[in-house]
Amino acid sequence: MAKKKIENLSFEESLAELENIVQSLEQGELSLEASMALFERGLGLSQQSQVKLQDAEQKIKILLEKNGEQQLEPFVLQDQESS
Repeated sequence: MAKKKIENLSFEESLAELENIVQSLEQGELSLEASMALFERGLGLSQQSQVKLQDAEQKIKILLEKNGEQQLEPFVLQDQESS
C-alpha cells in the first residue's frame, strides 16, 4: 500500500504512523537504509504535526479574541503542578 503524502494526513493519522515508526525503529530489525528512510518520514510527520498544532492554537486565540475572552494560558498537567 502506498503511503499518503504527509501533508494529506490528519493529525491523528500522523500520530498513529509516528507510533508505528517508533515501534519499528525500536525493534532494531531494519536495515540502516530502511531505518534512515523511516526516521526521515518520522521527522516530516513530527514537523507537520507541530504545524497543525500551531495552526489550531492560532485559530483558538483568534476565536477567543473575537469573543473578548482572556488569552490562552500554558497547559499544565496535574502531575507537573505538584513538582
